[in-house]
Amino acid sequence: MNPSRRLLWGIIALVAIIVIGTAGYLLIEGWSFLDSIFMTITTITTVGYDEVHPLSVNGRIFSSFLIVGGVGGALYTLTAIVAYVVEGEFGTTLGRRQMKNKIAKLKNHFIICGYGRVGQEIANVFTEERVPFVVIDNAHDSIAKAEEDNRLYLLADAANDETLKEAGIEQARGLVVAVAGDAENTYITLSARQLQPDLFIEARSSGSEAEAKLKKAGADRIISPNSIGARRMAMLALRPSVVDFIDTVIYRRGQELQMENIAVNGASSLAGLNVEEARHRTKATILAIIRKSGKLVANPSAEEKLEAGDTLIAMGTSEQLKSLEKVCQRCESNEKK
Repeated sequence: MNPSRRLLWGIIALVAIIVIGTAGYLLIEGWSFLDSIFMTITTITTVGYDEVHPLSVNGRIFSSFLIVGGVGGALYTLTAIVAYVVEGEFGTTLGRRQMKNKIAKLKNHFIICGYGRVGQEIANVFTEERVPFVVIDNAHDSIAKAEEDNRLYLLADAANDETLKEAGIEQARGLVVAVAGDAENTYITLSARQLQPDLFIEARSSGSEAEAKLKKAGADRIISPNSIGARRMAMLALRPSVVDFIDTVIYRRGQELQMENIAVNGASSLAGLNVEEARHRTKATILAIIRKSGKLVANPSAEEKLEAGDTLIAMGTSEQLKSLEKVCQRCESNEKK
């Protein structure tokens, strides 16, 4: 039982004992209400005052039961109060320290700024994908929800440099800015970009004017939830089967087919191979190539060469995609050596 619930039950029990004791003296001894409640309180608190009036035999029997039950109830309530104060304060301090230690150990993680409806959905996806992340929000209600959802979190201003550093921005894989206000999103993006020039930053916007400001502030990707939602509804109306297929491949992890974007490292053995050779090596299907220049090569031919700096949009089973990723990981480790 948590301290607050224990304290509540202790208070209820103590009040019930006082009511029963007062009613007992009123009925058994015929005392006034003031004398009855005074006798009840002095009895259960064992302060040692003399009896208000001489007790009858029935009154002494009742007082004996009141002493046993009342003293026990008073002690229970006292320990509940102590537990509420000590465990509450100590537990909160210890919990914050443990939270900070867990956040300090994060690497290659995402930072989610804002835990409203959008931030919660992002966190759900990251959890399904088993991607580590930490939430930053300065609203107590949002942080209470994050704590309920068992997220790593910081109750602080995401635009503050020290907050971003505490969230591990130096070791982070990316930053997702999902606060409701465009001004806050822009300021957070600007702060993060100054701290980490190479960090991937994705920001939420509500309109084209905000998108331009976020771009200047340093956001790599800018998303308008309203625009995305409207386009999705339109595509579902026009091409429902296509959208269902894309959802199955992208969002439903564990299915036979999945999609992934994989960068071709500078020392990767994939560099110089053509699409057919890469497919033969890993069995994954390359749907598109994003060149280092930003040019998109959709549905590349079998003879299309892969170059260092390319990003591959690949589809295949989990094992096939892992095989493709391992080629790049192995090369990255060789580069570090």
